[in-house]
Amino acid sequence: MPPTKPKITPKEGGRRATDRLKSLRLGMAIGRELDDRGITTPAAIGDALGMPPEAAIALLGRKLWREGDVALLEATAARLGVWIPEPASDGWPS
Repeated sequence: MPPTKPKITPKEGGRRATDRLKSLRLGMAIGRELDDRGITTPAAIGDALGMPPEAAIALLGRKLWREGDVALLEATAARLGVWIPEPASDGWPS
């Protein structure tokens, strides 16, 4: 019998959901900024983000939550000068 997967707490689940939302918002804003600058090839995206092209494309296109993604995306947004407004307390942008 395989070992059971440990359950996450509701607090941890909420933190992960918040991180997923932040990751999506950051990834979309970074992608929009790159498009606006005409940066579309994997090599150019990697150069703009300061990482190997494969890692840059994976970071921007990731669908699953991973620990540390928000920090990487925030650093990337800062590098590009992208500003992301924080959502209002009700979850909708103000």
